Amino acid sequence: MPLYRYVKAHPTIHTHNRSTSAISFILIAIGMGLLLWALWPIVSYGFIGDTILTKTVTPVVDYQKQQSISTFSPVVFASGGTSSSQSADLINANMWYPAVPQKRMVTPVNTYTLSIPKLKIVNALVVIGGDDLHGSLIHYGGTGLPGDFGTAVVFGHSTLPQFYSPTNYTSIFSLLPTLKAGDEILITYDDVQYRYVISNLVVLDPTDLSALEQRFDDSYLTLVTCFPPGTLWKRLNVEAKLDKYDTQAK
Repeated sequence: MPLYRYVKAHPTIHTHNRSTSAISFILIAIGMGLLLWALWPIVSYGFIGDTILTKTVTPVVDYQKQQSISTFSPVVFASGGTSSSQSADLINANMWYPAVPQKRMVTPVNTYTLSIPKLKIVNALVVIGGDDLHGSLIHYGGTGLPGDFGTAVVFGHSTLPQFYSPTNYTSIFSLLPTLKAGDEILITYDDVQYRYVISNLVVLDPTDLSALEQRFDDSYLTLVTCFPPGTLWKRLNVEAKLDKYDTQAK
């Protein structure tokens, strides 16, 4: 009978592949860079911005009571209880403040244009009493008209600032937080150009309806968007006051 002897082989020693490690490191670095690229605007606006923006937390009293019985509240989105379909509802301007629905307005014209030179926004379309923020900015029905005593309230959509485009209505208000007191907003309504000068930037809770308050001692303008851009956590109000107007505008 033949005899067999089994000899244990020496373990294979794998040499360190430097090129593979380098590629892995590069991919990890790229991934971390992309994550930081996406999150930094939210972090910077949400935390650093809190130190330079005025904050208001008290809603209008009468509206607060109505909001408490509303069947829909944007604050649900801000607290994380959101679905894609609910988030998409905010494309409809009527869903921003459901307790205070827009009023139908009879006006000489139902559209006008808005420009913000600092953000390179030129003649953006504003629809009075409209609802689709995909196709235009929305002048909230029932608020003051440009040039009149009262406060014109204009809604606009925003997303991450990296995707900002002054001609895309889904991102057109993404850079509103970069505006400062003294910057101008130009509105051309019924062939008259109105120059509004920004006085204040205010961060509010989604259920705070202060933006809809009307002041009748002068002509005011409030721009409203989500804050930080790309989230549904808060609302940013950019408040401005009429400085002058030009009846020769076309």
